[in-house]
Amino acid sequence: MARIAGINIPNEKRIEAALPVIYGIGFTLSKKILAATNVDPNKRTKDLSEEELNRIREYIEKNFKVEGELRQQILLNIKRLKEISAYRGIRHIRGLPVRGQRTKTNSRTRRGNVRKTAGSGRKAASEKT
Repeated sequence: MARIAGINIPNEKRIEAALPVIYGIGFTLSKKILAATNVDPNKRTKDLSEEELNRIREYIEKNFKVEGELRQQILLNIKRLKEISAYRGIRHIRGLPVRGQRTKTNSRTRRGNVRKTAGSGRKAASEKT
């Protein structure tokens, strides 16, 4: 298995579809990387020569933040927003949607499956009023 940026790249996939396994590289960026390093995007990962793999590795290391470095940067950005008490930082702290989504309905993913609905208001017949 080929290792790029500390990640094992799948052998059976085309290199164009295998690079997005790396955190921080999507399909579009994968195409750009392969064009810049003159590697055929239709080649399977297992068919790449060591020299082609090294070109891809070096290009990614020089030009992009990927994996741990990128995750660290994102965490620091969120921490900074929290420290300066920006609106987005407060939303992060409270565990609510950050990018302007509605919260009256449809925020189950962010809040968890919390159903905050009131009953009909009627008490059971057995309860004393």
